[in-house]
Amino acid sequence: MSDTTHLLIPYAASASEGCQQALQGLALPHLDRLVARLSPHPAHSDSGGEETSFSAPHERALARALGLPAQDGRIPWAAWHRHQQGLPASGDAWAFVTPCQWQVSTDHVTLRNPEHLALDEAASRALLAIVTPWFAEDGITLHYDQPTRWLASSPLFADLATASLERVLQRDVRAWMPDAKAARTLHRLHSEMQMLLYTHAFNDARSERGLPVINSFWVHGTGTMPTPAPATFPAPVMPTPLRDAALNEDWRTWAAAWTALDAGPVADLLRQAEGGTPVQLTLCGERNTLAFHTAPRTLAQRFQSLFRPQRFTEMRNQL
Repeated sequence: MSDTTHLLIPYAASASEGCQQALQGLALPHLDRLVARLSPHPAHSDSGGEETSFSAPHERALARALGLPAQDGRIPWAAWHRHQQGLPASGDAWAFVTPCQWQVSTDHVTLRNPEHLALDEAASRALLAIVTPWFAEDGITLHYDQPTRWLASSPLFADLATASLERVLQRDVRAWMPDAKAARTLHRLHSEMQMLLYTHAFNDARSERGLPVINSFWVHGTGTMPTPAPATFPAPVMPTPLRDAALNEDWRTWAAAWTALDAGPVADLLRQAEGGTPVQLTLCGERNTLAFHTAPRTLAQRFQSLFRPQRFTEMRNQL
């Protein structure tokens, strides 16, 4: 597949009422022409999914395209990140750890978007130094990676299924916690971090500056790198404007982003397909994935594309 141009679109549709309303008047002419020209790719489609799965459909699709394991909640994104940086990853179990704020109310514990924490490198490293000894007592080694994401290594992460950060944002964390028995250590660490940080000078200083306090963390991207490491293929092109708007439930912006994608990357892929270049299109919702690729079509498929072309508005409920 290394010679195939692959466009992977996350959050192409959602079952939410706001998205369904935004779709009503949405015209995507290049997408409709492209889908009509391509053939379904069942081997790369993903049906029967649930919005409660730990890994979003686009994450599973991306993992398959990169040759990584695509088990729900066990895609080794942290180990893959290490591997891509040229750092040792094989043989160890890795995870991402994202410092975050849990907003506690009477009936919800909501994970706020870490991007809104205004956490820079200096503050992140200072927080990392505070919590590292507590993690180390449980055999978890932390490493700085970026302000809102650290790396962690521990045998605990080898087979632990965790929900991706995207799945949990702005939602009640209790529905997305890893298995209580398998993650007993993490559950205890969550409690310890909340007690440690509640009255810590680090958060006092943030409050004085009008910044959100940080009182917890989220573990995701757990697992080990396959041995041998998967062959290197060009990663799919994966635009994020739809994802960003959907996570903020900003469906007006989401519809505008779809219009821009249709006029840009989708139109480019259509031109390549019409010029004879092998292409693949993967549309992902919050449950399922629909994949299409350049392949010989049967006579019935060609007639259907001429007289009753399949349009995105007819496929959206499958995502």
